Amino acid sequence: MSTTTLEPKLEKTSMNGSSTTHEIKTIAVIGAGTMGNGICHVFAQHGYKVHLMDVSQESLNKGLAVIGKNMDRQIQKQLSTEEDKAAALARITPFTNMQHALLNTDLVVEAATENIELKLRIFQEMDQHAPAHCILATNTSSISITRIASHTKRMGKVIGMHFMNPVPVMKLVEVINGYATDASTTNAVIELSKVLGKVPCVVNDYPGFISNRILMPMINEAILSLQEGVAGVEEIDTIMKLGMAHPMGPLQLADFIGLDTCYSIMNVLHMGFGNQKYAPATLLANMVQAGFLGVKSGEGFYKYTPGSKELIVSERFANKKWQQ
Repeated sequence: MSTTTLEPKLEKTSMNGSSTTHEIKTIAVIGAGTMGNGICHVFAQHGYKVHLMDVSQESLNKGLAVIGKNMDRQIQKQLSTEEDKAAALARITPFTNMQHALLNTDLVVEAATENIELKLRIFQEMDQHAPAHCILATNTSSISITRIASHTKRMGKVIGMHFMNPVPVMKLVEVINGYATDASTTNAVIELSKVLGKVPCVVNDYPGFISNRILMPMINEAILSLQEGVAGVEEIDTIMKLGMAHPMGPLQLADFIGLDTCYSIMNVLHMGFGNQKYAPATLLANMVQAGFLGVKSGEGFYKYTPGSKELIVSERFANKKWQQ
């Protein structure tokens, strides 16, 4: 895999108001979890210096280990080489301090938990420590870009850069303009996404954007169908896979995304549109409250055993206990 980087340029306004350009060379990624380490992986593999920041050293260590394992998979598939891996890993510097992580950065991508209050706090800190020319992007899958930007002093440089999971594999980047996002910011992110080998699609700032405005109500409807006893887990997923050519059924996909994340996004849609059709299913709410979150907890609609790829319906649903 080639690591040659065609550096996108972002506009930088000088003291006298004239417009210059600034190359995107150094990128900070905030959060070393599933999305954060995937985003870091892709940037590093395409020649960018990456500052991977997380408040937890343990999370940083896990994130770096995952990046290494995912790069090994690419090598096994002959998509990369050991030399590429070594060079990419050498471009990643871990940090636990936000101020240090944002020093001399041209772009920051926040990839923290999908929690509005947490993201607002992070953006206020990012705005405080990032250079004036730096673009502040969020990987949020549903939270208003305009609302996030309003907590900074650079609303024109705040944008959504929504990667899909798994980041090294999925081609889409949903680029979300806030109400005040500058065209130069959007153009820089579009160009950067193309350099990464991704396909950027620009959308405007409405609840759920496009991806989750369409996906999450479908998942929620599948859960409602299960809740009402219309069909079982396997039947619902099989119908959508074989009948609609979906690679994964909606209930399995919900497990993969995380039921807590699905619940959070449905609440954003419900509150944002004020329409009862977006209300999360009671079954979804109950599963989240009980800690059955899908793959991440070991059980959701299916039961997950480490090291096994066999798809086994959770005993709760196999025995139709959810109807009681």
